[in-house]
Amino acid sequence: MTYPTWSEQAPMCGRYTRYLPWSEIHRLYRLTAPADVGRNDAPRYNIAPTDEVPFITAADDGNHKVRNGRWWLVPFWAKKMPKAAMFNARIETVDTTSAFRDAFKSKRCLIPADGYYEWSISPADGKKDPWFIFEPDHAPFSFAGLWAYNSNLDVTSCTIIPEPSGTPINQVHDRQPLILDPAYYGAWLDPKTPTGDLKDILTHDLDDRLQFYRVGREVNAAAINKQPNDHAGLIEPIKLL
Repeated sequence: MTYPTWSEQAPMCGRYTRYLPWSEIHRLYRLTAPADVGRNDAPRYNIAPTDEVPFITAADDGNHKVRNGRWWLVPFWAKKMPKAAMFNARIETVDTTSAFRDAFKSKRCLIPADGYYEWSISPADGKKDPWFIFEPDHAPFSFAGLWAYNSNLDVTSCTIIPEPSGTPINQVHDRQPLILDPAYYGAWLDPKTPTGDLKDILTHDLDDRLQFYRVGREVNAAAINKQPNDHAGLIEPIKLL
């Protein structure tokens, strides 16, 4: 099979999945509140920017807690909803960009997932071909992210940190969301972790284990209600010639 080179590709990913039962996902975290442990979220096969999503932060007792917020960061100082794309915070500038640097210092989070989509441009017709990307055995994982609460707009929100892709995802795209090694969850979430240590923590990812296959273009299309299609068939592989 041949893949497009990164220069032929669409922008970095903007859709992910969280379809596994919450009982499998929450084992990644130290959740203690009954409401956090006993959630029964509906499976999601095509989560899009601006959707409401759960994310994990540090709790006051040193464990973890679940928050819910908009996947499109709204900085705490914003007076109105940002129009610029804020669902990703590039690792190269996450600590210096005004929209993200305060959250990088003290409001870091983990975003539960079990897969995500990336797109390449088809050399045959110039349209976007989606790929489903996942960990071995479709295991749950966490994107490294940031969160914020904006009191002006009463909005809680989050964003995912992407990085340059390595093997094997560089066969499909030149960027990938950073999937953090669980051994570093505590240090990443702890607001007391020195800022100077954070970029080193982010070098500990699981991205070299990722697997992928092509899926149908229905992922790209909106349903009748103008929301992205969202059903189990979206993650089924298609046969390639």
